[in-house]
Amino acid sequence: MLTPTKGPRLGGGPAHERLMLANLATALFEHGRITTTEAKAKRLRPLAERLITFAKRGDLHARRRAMTVVRDKSVIHTLFTEIGPRFENRQGGYTRITKIGPRKGDNAPMAVIELCEPLAEQTVAEATAATKRAAKAKSAPAVVEQTVALEPAVDEAVVDESGAVESDGGDVEAAAVEEPTTDETNEKS
Repeated sequence: MLTPTKGPRLGGGPAHERLMLANLATALFEHGRITTTEAKAKRLRPLAERLITFAKRGDLHARRRAMTVVRDKSVIHTLFTEIGPRFENRQGGYTRITKIGPRKGDNAPMAVIELCEPLAEQTVAEATAATKRAAKAKSAPAVVEQTVALEPAVDEAVVDESGAVESDGGDVEAAAVEEPTTDETNEKS
């Protein structure tokens, strides 16, 4: 649950703050991005992320709890049918706050709060596992084959040990050169 803040509540009482944040959350889910002050954006973020978590659950109780904050049924429908399933593979961090500079009239610091793009089809756990596999494969010594692409005008080519191509005039086929492994390079030096 949200912890109550100490001091002034965004320029009003607690009831005004609650209604103002509910209106901001409604606008955020309706439009996907809103521009507001930094203070309001920072206070809106936990509320919006909690509502998206309710939408991910998708049951009747979660829908009724979200209806206590967002009173517009069409926005609740959008939240539960489009936004919730979009973030099914994401474990938090559904919103992004970007600072955009001061407002012209009163120089208040402004920010854009928007819904983040959902992760690709692989989850975070799958992505970290793939990264670990790639790092493990990189550390193991392997024989790398290289294909030398030659121009069609060259008739015959000879590939020496360094991988350089010498042309003698004749038909050319792509030559595969085997790179020495780390053990072989250590033995040569």
